[in-house]
Amino acid sequence: MATHTPKNILITGAAGFIASHVANRLVRNYPGYKIVVLDKLDYCSNLKNLLPSKPSPNFKFVKGDIGSADLVNYLLITESIDTIMHFAAQTHVDNSFGNSFEFTKNNIYGTHVLLEACKVTGQIRRFIHVSTDEVYGETDEDAVVGNHEASQLLPTNPYSATKAGAEMLVMAYGRSYGLPVITTRGNNVYGPNQFPEKLIPKFILLAMRGQPLPIHGDGSNVRSYLYCEDVAEAFEVILHKGEVGHVYNIGTKKERRVIDVAKDICRLFSMDADASIKFVENRPFNDQRYFLDDEKLKNLGWSERTTWEEGLKKTIEWYTKNPDWWGDVSGALLPHPRMLMMPGGVERHFEGSEEGKPAAYASSNTKMVVPTSRNPGTPHQSSFKFLIYGRTGWIGGLLGQLCDKQGIAYAYGKGRLEDRASLLADIQNIKPTHVFNAAGVTGRPNVDWCESHKTETIRANVAGTLSLADVCREHGLLMMNFATGCIFEYDAKHPEGSGIGFKEEDKPNFIGSFYSKTKAMVEELLKEYDNVCTLRVRMPISSDLNNPRNFITKISRYSKVVNIPNSMTILDELLPISIEMAKRNLRGIWNFTNPGVVSHNEILEMYKKYIDPEFKWANFTLEEQAKVIVAPRSNNEMDASKLKNEFPEMLGIKESLIKYVFEPNKKTSA
Repeated sequence: MATHTPKNILITGAAGFIASHVANRLVRNYPGYKIVVLDKLDYCSNLKNLLPSKPSPNFKFVKGDIGSADLVNYLLITESIDTIMHFAAQTHVDNSFGNSFEFTKNNIYGTHVLLEACKVTGQIRRFIHVSTDEVYGETDEDAVVGNHEASQLLPTNPYSATKAGAEMLVMAYGRSYGLPVITTRGNNVYGPNQFPEKLIPKFILLAMRGQPLPIHGDGSNVRSYLYCEDVAEAFEVILHKGEVGHVYNIGTKKERRVIDVAKDICRLFSMDADASIKFVENRPFNDQRYFLDDEKLKNLGWSERTTWEEGLKKTIEWYTKNPDWWGDVSGALLPHPRMLMMPGGVERHFEGSEEGKPAAYASSNTKMVVPTSRNPGTPHQSSFKFLIYGRTGWIGGLLGQLCDKQGIAYAYGKGRLEDRASLLADIQNIKPTHVFNAAGVTGRPNVDWCESHKTETIRANVAGTLSLADVCREHGLLMMNFATGCIFEYDAKHPEGSGIGFKEEDKPNFIGSFYSKTKAMVEELLKEYDNVCTLRVRMPISSDLNNPRNFITKISRYSKVVNIPNSMTILDELLPISIEMAKRNLRGIWNFTNPGVVSHNEILEMYKKYIDPEFKWANFTLEEQAKVIVAPRSNNEMDASKLKNEFPEMLGIKESLIKYVFEPNKKTSA
């Protein structure tokens, strides 16, 4: 049996769930080993997971990305690394359907960078690559023998496909360059410190809150669960006794249906399972069963120690004592969560950590290089911090008010969009988790201003927006960009009154105003940025009927109005949704309007009914309107089905107008 005694170990992704338990175990059990941990602090990482190791002289934390070849090479050389345990990866299957490219970048490209650094430095004696049982694909329901290490790889989802692809690279570097590689494939792991997008911690936190436990499908899916400390011990055994070039399954033959897991948690919380379990829509390709043959690892001397009952009780006790370990996890507790999969998603810090140190490399005179503490002394703060551009604008101001109400930390950007250096300074000073762009030029008193100020309009709406998107991408930040739907007009394929709206993928067809031209131009360019969520707002309305930007305020003050049905945005309802979209890591283009259309006359009829029964107005035609405006106006219907599918509780435009605008302002007996 081969034996390996490492000296200097690099553990990637060590602020995550499984890797933190492995790192803490090695630091505790082997004071003669130097343990260097590397983590970019993604949304499911938490420096508090490594608190047990912080005081130890053989422990060092470095904040950084495995995708940075310079950083990885620097660490291997300066820390004399001889062993790598590679845990860093995007792991949540649901997220992989929404943004599979991010999984390819992290799981395949990141692994490739590490392997190449090992080849170049030539000093690595063990490279332990951590994979998953999902690379085998679905196990037959009646199979009595689990997948063994030589079984065919048949991944069924983007996550497992990237893990299988990374395995192929690891195997190739072992064969082509003689790199001493070992691969592990593990069952589901549970226990303290796990981010609650995963089944067991999610169910526990929901049960603690007295909320229903959502089960995908009928709950008959079967999984095998191992307690985290048993898995950490398995990696300890593989590190010292694993054979180079081999694969090891880390598993258990004790299987459980998802519904039985939910029932066990309900029992321990004294909850009625029938009343507490809620069946929801199944996620795509939810494999029925994963089953592993674990004999090979047992032959190295490892065995499962913790029973399911004991492990579940320990886990519940930990979450009960640490309910705020992860801060605001409301987005993760949804039946179908989508969390932020980018560095800077949720940074957390060691208490008492040094501030002001460079984040890329470990300093020579301290064991820790950690992000600066945000709002120290606020123990239960939200895990989000928004940087908002457009403080003096209508939407930007409302976003700040919403953050105050929701307890979300935020700051307004001081830089101008056209000044890249000032944007960089804002991000470095504020250290946001998300950036909201509600800045830009719309023109005062209206878009006609843009017709005579074209360079200023380009500078803000095109160059400035692109600069902010680019700076955000460099820093791994999601940018929520408030755009416009005034880039379409009714045409033969989308005639007025047909109910056929323009979809997100449709090409803009309205070029009547210079303002709309710039917005269509920048939207097209922003498609090249995968860190941007574009929200197409139209004719925004709010309950503040004194605001001159409010569409209702505008038309109620005109002597004459056209009467054309249009899609519109009720800000009181949709702006909170924009914050939830950020929490869910939604990207791409979204028609940000309430479903359906409403005409000018219909709105003014409501105004007369609820606000002023003596109100009167007159209509005129588009041809008559053209005589009193400089640039034509956009009129269209937007298809809001994509947003409605994501937020099914969203009201149609007329219902929303009544609920959020007219009822709160009601002055008549209507």
